[in-house]
Amino acid sequence: MTSLQGKTALVTGGRQGIGRGIVDAFVAAGATVLTCGRGKRPADLPSNIHWLTADVSKVADVNQLRDKVTADFDTLDILVNNAGVQLEKTIVDTTDADWDLVMGANAKGTFLMCRALIPQMSAGGSIINIGSISGRVADPGLALYNASKAFVHGLTRSIAVDHGPAVRCNAILPGWIMTGMADAAFEQANDPTAAKQDALARHPAGRFGNPQDIASMALWLASDAAAFATGQCFTVDGGMTAASPLNPGLF
Repeated sequence: MTSLQGKTALVTGGRQGIGRGIVDAFVAAGATVLTCGRGKRPADLPSNIHWLTADVSKVADVNQLRDKVTADFDTLDILVNNAGVQLEKTIVDTTDADWDLVMGANAKGTFLMCRALIPQMSAGGSIINIGSISGRVADPGLALYNASKAFVHGLTRSIAVDHGPAVRCNAILPGWIMTGMADAAFEQANDPTAAKQDALARHPAGRFGNPQDIASMALWLASDAAAFATGQCFTVDGGMTAASPLNPGLF
């Protein structure tokens, strides 16, 4: 098993879904973990996990996270920017408030966290940004979400170039991971059940993903085993985007 023994990690958006999967994997690997979310501390979050209620789109909250890292850890080895928001709208239906919500959490939040925490990180520390295949191929009805994730991919490369070798920076691009976000996206289809069946048929892996699939990649990127990996966007989608648009079930 990959070890993170003795390492410190901050994972944003660790209340549920992919973020919680990463938190649990890091703790199991021996890391000391701080996580955050906009709501109260989850009742089922183990007591050995540090928590701070915070909105990563707000400078004051990000500064509080930075200060808590300093107070609790002194230095930071791993930063995972997972906190994000999905909005099911086309561009013409999107309001200014929608822009502030989605781009604030997904794009500005990742920017603010990296700006504040890079100076706190240990030499060779690992930044892992959670992007999406939606930042490479546009999912219908998710205009702002698609754009925000493309921003994350570009920022990832820039951080790797500008701040290596002091830190490494990579992104994970999940595909259809079965969380509340995925369910909400399928509900936008005219026939959600048919859309889900069609999506499943396009996965060479024969299944949708789960948070543990992304956590496994995050665990490797956080570890010393990935010391030469930086500036990369790693797609973890069960092979879906490797296939042509033709439905493999028809051939």
